[in-house]
Amino acid sequence: MPDGSPPPAGGPPPGPAPEGAGPGGPRVSGRDGTAASSGRPRRVLLKISGEALQGGRGFGLDPETLDSIASQVADVRASGVETGIVVGGGNIFRGHELASRGLNRVTGDHMGMLATAINALAMQDALERRGLDTRVMGAVVMTQFAEPFIRRRAVRHLEKGRVVIFAAGTGNPFFTTDTAAVLRASEIGADVILKATNVDGVYDRNPKGCPEARLYGTVSYREAIRAGLRVMDMTALALAMENRIPSVVFNIRRPGNILKAAEGREVGTRVTCG
Repeated sequence: MPDGSPPPAGGPPPGPAPEGAGPGGPRVSGRDGTAASSGRPRRVLLKISGEALQGGRGFGLDPETLDSIASQVADVRASGVETGIVVGGGNIFRGHELASRGLNRVTGDHMGMLATAINALAMQDALERRGLDTRVMGAVVMTQFAEPFIRRRAVRHLEKGRVVIFAAGTGNPFFTTDTAAVLRASEIGADVILKATNVDGVYDRNPKGCPEARLYGTVSYREAIRAGLRVMDMTALALAMENRIPSVVFNIRRPGNILKAAEGREVGTRVTCG
């Protein structure tokens, strides 16, 4: 679709970029996760794990879960928030798990990148059935399925109100899709990373089978690294802290949580840059 195409039917046309913000440049002062004028993010990066897409099926893609996520993303776009998405592939393939059983790690990670592309296409279809204009951009060359990732083009899509789904992680082995989410958030100038999980936020220990686990309301990247909290992998945590992009970790299974997180309302755990 040419750049002159109309904005998606599901939301208002995107507003002008704030003064001094070029393509992918900083969108708020201090990267505190709020837009300077509206008190909420103007652009977000939503990270969805592959496990979240499988719903209760235990493997693959759950149509009802895809539809629920698409409905929530449509609400985010209707509120005027520009939205990028990074999807994982763990519902289909986990390269590092088979690598521990003898599979070449690089080969396994390449297979994992293909799994994220499958999820990205499924997410695109679900979003477009909701009337949203979307683009899938891949970190590896898949021209029949996705545009190649070009930062300025991605930013332009977002400015025109399109939802951009980033596939294939960083395009490199040994890096997780959490790291890819932070990398893309940094490149597109996202105000905040929304990390959608299957639990209510960040706990001091694994909440599954441990009723004493304590849910954090707020925690800093530095504290998370020091305590070994399972927010993201260490590479992703360090990159987010260095680039001063806050995160919100929340339960995607609770309807409306994506919009709450995107609007800066209290939900899950806020991970700060302090």
